[in-house]
Amino acid sequence: MHSFKGRVAVITGAGSGFGREFARIAARLEMKVVLADIQADALEETREELAKDGTPVIAQQVDVASGEQIAALAAATIKAFGSVHLVFNNAGVGSGGLVWENSVRDWEWVLGVNLWGVIHGVRTFVPLMLEAARREKDYAGHIVNTSSMAGLLNAPNMGIYNVSKHAVVSLTETLYQDLRLIEAPIGASVLCPYFVPTGITESRRNAPSTLAGEQQTAAQRVGQVLSKKAVSSGKVSAVDVAERTFEAVQGDEFYIFSHPHALGNVETRMQDIIQMRVPSDPFAARPDVRDSLRASLRAEESK
Repeated sequence: MHSFKGRVAVITGAGSGFGREFARIAARLEMKVVLADIQADALEETREELAKDGTPVIAQQVDVASGEQIAALAAATIKAFGSVHLVFNNAGVGSGGLVWENSVRDWEWVLGVNLWGVIHGVRTFVPLMLEAARREKDYAGHIVNTSSMAGLLNAPNMGIYNVSKHAVVSLTETLYQDLRLIEAPIGASVLCPYFVPTGITESRRNAPSTLAGEQQTAAQRVGQVLSKKAVSSGKVSAVDVAERTFEAVQGDEFYIFSHPHALGNVETRMQDIIQMRVPSDPFAARPDVRDSLRASLRAEESK
């Protein structure tokens, strides 16, 4: 997808983090923009910012875990702008803890947003994009699904998040192959950020009512504290990642990384698989981090 001006971009998770930065760049590139987020006040802030500068924009409060709400978002997009060219299935939540301690409600929430949100986005928008490709001369479209380096690695105390993000990588790789199979003029990319300050560590502010009153486990509390510390110390910003993402879309790149140096850990994991080794210690280079995590778990559990 080489041209953006006048095209239509749909962005979930547009109220903050990567989503808001995607929206700002889309507006700068003179796109028509459709915003979605579950947090109404943050969503409205993004909409007002874009509208103030004259960008054609609509916003809709959406829980991406709901296929019906994604379908309604698509209907609103077509009604307002008639087509769709660039889709960011970006909404996501963070959650950790020891994998056997996560409740069914935890799994339903995280998979509902991180995985089903992407599934609904693909199932809903790809047919509309294919229809537009048949209707519009020289149509070009692109889909960006937000995963994580946790979609390629498996750090401990992050199982529920790892599972959701691995599935997004698999889904997007398959989407890419399916689109190539039918020779569609639609590209696909998977975004795999590492530690980038976006607000994802505060995800429970938008947790569903089914989790109300549910006590976090000691491991979940420790995971949230350590994740917040790691993310807040990140030197790469959401702005940097958003700029890199648009460059990748324009260049028809598939894998998008915020921290390419972390790919050494991915290579180690692949070698574990090829050589049929047990999974390598993710803290081999930083045993102090492993020791700190263990100490924090023991201290929290003893309270």
